[in-house]
Amino acid sequence: MAHDLVIRGGEIVDGTGSAPVRGDVAITDGRVTHLGDVTGSGRREIDAEGHLVTPGFVDIHTHLDAQIAWDPVGTSSSWHGVTSVVLGNCGVTFAPCKPADRRFLAEMMESVEDIPADAIMNGLPWTWETYGEYLTALDVMPKGMNVGGMVGHCALRVHAMGERGLSSDPDAATAEDIANMAAMVREAMSAGAMGFSTSRTLLHVVPDGRNVPGTFAGENELMAFADELGRAKAGVYEVAPRFENDRDGSLTDNEIGWMAEVSRRSGRPVTFGLAQSDRKPQLYAEIIDLVTKHTATGGVVHPQSTARGIGVLLGFTHRTPFDSVASWRALRSLPLADKVSVLRDPARRAELVADADAASIPMDFGALFVLGITDAHYVPTHESSLAAYASRLGMSVANAFIELSLESDGRRLFNFPFLNQNFAAVQYMLDHPVVVLGLADSGAHVGQIMDASQPTWLLTYWVRERQHMLVEEAIRRLTSEPAALFGVKDRGVLRPGACADVNIIDLDAMRLPVPEYVHDFPNGAGRYIQKATGYRATIVNGAVFMEHGEHTGALAGTVLRSTDK
Repeated sequence: MAHDLVIRGGEIVDGTGSAPVRGDVAITDGRVTHLGDVTGSGRREIDAEGHLVTPGFVDIHTHLDAQIAWDPVGTSSSWHGVTSVVLGNCGVTFAPCKPADRRFLAEMMESVEDIPADAIMNGLPWTWETYGEYLTALDVMPKGMNVGGMVGHCALRVHAMGERGLSSDPDAATAEDIANMAAMVREAMSAGAMGFSTSRTLLHVVPDGRNVPGTFAGENELMAFADELGRAKAGVYEVAPRFENDRDGSLTDNEIGWMAEVSRRSGRPVTFGLAQSDRKPQLYAEIIDLVTKHTATGGVVHPQSTARGIGVLLGFTHRTPFDSVASWRALRSLPLADKVSVLRDPARRAELVADADAASIPMDFGALFVLGITDAHYVPTHESSLAAYASRLGMSVANAFIELSLESDGRRLFNFPFLNQNFAAVQYMLDHPVVVLGLADSGAHVGQIMDASQPTWLLTYWVRERQHMLVEEAIRRLTSEPAALFGVKDRGVLRPGACADVNIIDLDAMRLPVPEYVHDFPNGAGRYIQKATGYRATIVNGAVFMEHGEHTGALAGTVLRSTDK
């Protein structure tokens, strides 16, 4: 029989954790039809000899909510084998939304996730008020990847309570308010939302400095949303937790305790972001122990973490660590070529160095690491720190920063990891069965971080370089595990009948270049992007979406709904 597509002779890594098996994959009408020895021909055939053939990757923690409207390819995620993404994390969403509240939600997203509000306002069609109408708007948007979303607490509170939603009083929401918000969650779940998300961290604020709506919500309000997920028998309860400023451990214990109770009460899984921090170097392990303790009675709670440090990128392409100094700050508005001309002028360089050396810069330059010129390497070592480079060069850190930057005509980047600085801790979390991969924050903090490349780093570093993880386990972590957590049907695995989301990967050729800063958002706003090599092809719903890192023109993505059967 004829197939739409046959992938021949690859090492099939099916996403379940099973060892690779050499064979063929046949695809017809957007579904996998045969695995193994495929005798029929394909309208198109791809020779995958020497390549891995895997399910498409599932990214459960993104903030592509706005970007998907103007970037149907979903870069940078699509360059890293991602075929399905979850929107609506951390409580910040664009639905439900009254027309009068659009600017507020856009500015809140900018304040929390560093996505320019004007780009959001100009880039989104804003044709919805309810969450169901939002999903309908997503349906008609061209998209290369599959997208699903959670309904966010912040938007619910703004819609139901207006200005009162920003109150820090745990009892600010009346019984009527809670009933109204619960009804909106019910509508969202009925329309296919993949769950509910909320933010409790004090780090998330609106532009005037107040904490985002819902930060201080009382337990009765939080449990009302859990009850709606329970009634729907679907969805994930996602939390940006409050672990900061915990003096005696009681706050952390309380956070894990109420999340476990949400799961027990609703029968639904709970997930939250977890990262190691040098400020409290063992807190991550204590939290994992608490999760194990509090969920032993039936709750399902999964911390999600990353495969490397979470770091701020610095360099002359965007921001430098010396921008508080007036002479350095004045360079920011110049094109990169003009900045480099200034840096190559001995007198101007001497002035910049003198100004920076005289200033008090609040940064530990022993924790600012050279990322590389061509390939990005994220493992922090003393030798790769700017302080160590400066010592070897016999220069001040500011002068060394310029010297190293000029080696790449100003494009060199430096990485300042502020979370997951300790790679032993990262390894511990990767290895722990309760922790899932997430927190790539694709589409967020666009002028600060670039972590959408997490799948490529997992494969190049933990599998190929370190040989710490078998490739079949790494693929499981990127595919079936996150898909199962979010109830994504027929994705994350390769088997007959599954949706044909597939990667063809040359692991030996895989590379992770240094991020670039580009201006391709609406109104010319800038962001970091990061590409990859080694992805021979990425297939979404049976259509070849990306080939050798380039978009083919196919836009076969669909909206993922919790109501999909």
